[in-house]
Amino acid sequence: MFAFIVRRLIGMFAVLFGVSLLVYVVFILVPGGDPAQRMAGKNPLPANIANIREKWGFDKPFYVQYVRMMQKAFTGVLPGKHGEYDILTSFQNRQDVIHEIKRGIPATMSLCFGAAIIWLFFGILVGFFSAVTAGRFSDRLITTLALVGVSMPVAWLAIMLRYFLAEQRSLFPDGEYVPLTADPVQWAYHLLLPWFCLSVLFIGFYGRVLRSNMLDGMNEDYVRTAKAKGLSGKRVLLRHVLRNSLIPIVTLFGLDFAAVLGGGAILTETVFDLKGVGWYAAQSVGDLDLPPIMGITLYGAFFIVVFSTLVDVIYAYLDPRIRLT
Repeated sequence: MFAFIVRRLIGMFAVLFGVSLLVYVVFILVPGGDPAQRMAGKNPLPANIANIREKWGFDKPFYVQYVRMMQKAFTGVLPGKHGEYDILTSFQNRQDVIHEIKRGIPATMSLCFGAAIIWLFFGILVGFFSAVTAGRFSDRLITTLALVGVSMPVAWLAIMLRYFLAEQRSLFPDGEYVPLTADPVQWAYHLLLPWFCLSVLFIGFYGRVLRSNMLDGMNEDYVRTAKAKGLSGKRVLLRHVLRNSLIPIVTLFGLDFAAVLGGGAILTETVFDLKGVGWYAAQSVGDLDLPPIMGITLYGAFFIVVFSTLVDVIYAYLDPRIRLT
């Protein structure tokens, strides 16, 4: 198990290194021209362009540019000429990018953790009851609702929920984020609509996947053997069929949660004005502000790679056969 974890950690750092190189190539090398001029934003002054070119090392070899980009992205600072430290800043509003990302993490974490609990619980519940009542009217009804949820665009659903339930009827707050430490009740109240909006897609998808896995598992040999030993149908269903059918759900949940946490909630945050990392990414893309876009891209890649590694380790713990791969 220890050797497996070490291999996965080495692979994780190799992937992170590859992602960082890809970010450098995509944002700096591929577009061509002067990267300092692109990073300076709209209508830049010549002095500003020259300052960016010097600080980021664009007048030096590519490996120097890469090292400086990583220093800025992962530490937020870069040694200056006289020992001072240059902070990774937005070229539109001169704000500290690392600070802005850290400031948006609580809202993004609150949104993603709450929505993840909802979609995992109801996804398993929907899939279980759909499998148990397979072929009946309730199964067809659940399947129809699940397909509607999967097919519904997140941005459209968020706009409709905010317009009809928050702006027209005032049943829920009209966006914005309240910190958990300030008021836990208002924190949850302000996030109810965003939680529901973000979880609808995953509830339908997880329900369909679990239903399919459980129906396949009911015909396996180990299920027939358990029934032949005299185990009750309920025990066989919960301890054998459901338990083994949840293994793919673990993989889906780890990857989906990492993707949402790494920026997949950008539309929900923007519509409900939650001012999380996704909201900050949308603002940066709209302003064509390169430093925040680079920082947020690396932030999202970090969570996706780390959670993927964590899922692999959990799998190896649950199934020792995976440790050999």
